[in-house]
Amino acid sequence: MTKQILKAYKVRLYPNEEQQIFFAKSFGCTRFIWNRMLSDKIDHYNEHKVDLKNTPAQYKKEFEWLKDVDSLALANVQQNLRAAYSKFFKGLGFPKFKKKGQRDSYTTNNQKGTVSITSNSVKLPKIGHIKAKFPSKVNGLIKSATVSKTASGKYYVSLLVETIATTLPKTHSNIGIDLGLTDFIVLSDGSKVANPTFLSQLQDKLAREQKILAKRRAVAKANQRKLSDSRNYQKQKVKVAKVYEKITNIRKDFLHKLSFNLIKNHDVIAIEDLNVKGMVKNKKLSKAISDSSWSTFTTMLNYKAEWYGKTLVKIDRWYPSSKTCSGCGHLLTKAELPLQVRSWDCPSCQQKHDRYLLHDIYNLYSKQRILYM
Repeated sequence: MTKQILKAYKVRLYPNEEQQIFFAKSFGCTRFIWNRMLSDKIDHYNEHKVDLKNTPAQYKKEFEWLKDVDSLALANVQQNLRAAYSKFFKGLGFPKFKKKGQRDSYTTNNQKGTVSITSNSVKLPKIGHIKAKFPSKVNGLIKSATVSKTASGKYYVSLLVETIATTLPKTHSNIGIDLGLTDFIVLSDGSKVANPTFLSQLQDKLAREQKILAKRRAVAKANQRKLSDSRNYQKQKVKVAKVYEKITNIRKDFLHKLSFNLIKNHDVIAIEDLNVKGMVKNKKLSKAISDSSWSTFTTMLNYKAEWYGKTLVKIDRWYPSSKTCSGCGHLLTKAELPLQVRSWDCPSCQQKHDRYLLHDIYNLYSKQRILYM
């Protein structure tokens, strides 16, 4: 059985000097339009108490250099700003102004072949073919392309493709997942996956590079030079960015492999609905929680389950799974099971429990304590 899906392919680009200049202009123009439209919206609302319906086209008369870049890139800024306002009205935070060098990117759409690929290049509007290296074969209809530049100076394009996914065969196996810090996940069959602690593996190297960066900053300040004019500072800044990039790549590789393996081997996967945003406010655990990337892992399980015909369910975050006996249903109080206690025996039926293990996923499922995602 097949299913039509949208899948993103991230491709490394190797632009020449002229193409790099074009990308820099595109990043700058999209950033300018975002900031100018957002600023005008704020000023207009403060003065008239009505939302301003502005568009990128009305700014091209005053700023003619906006015509040098892809018009669809500017149009997508308008769509993204509209989406950001929609999220704000839902209570998810007000749109922020963009800064140069932070997540530089722009998005264009494929209109009658304006975005296409060859064996070793990607064609984009107004710039033509850019040398590229494909990690995997891209199959399907390209819908859009997002060009980005990392802090380490690398260029990528994310191709959003409409393609076909083949559902995986049924395994007749259900599993429960408990997320943790000592172990990354604990499965209801008793198996555990150790936490790789991506950040701590490169912590020493990162600390050394950041210490050198701080010294370079101090030298530039002592010589009354701008950081943007200090070549040594900029070189060291790239070295620090490369360490962070390596940590990110290792983490993503681990999460992709683990999530696909779980989806491949199980039909129904249950996972706790944790309030990660609230948990990272704990200063003692925030670093470890962020390094674990629980939210990213859950997101990967979600879309991969949808792609491959599997079911992902979320257990209500307020359901006391750690304190409930899966055998007789006896519920311990908070005082009876403090955080430092990892295992306990049920006082009613004497069954042994691991507080970080979802012992009986079938029992939870049958009692309808699982909320579908």
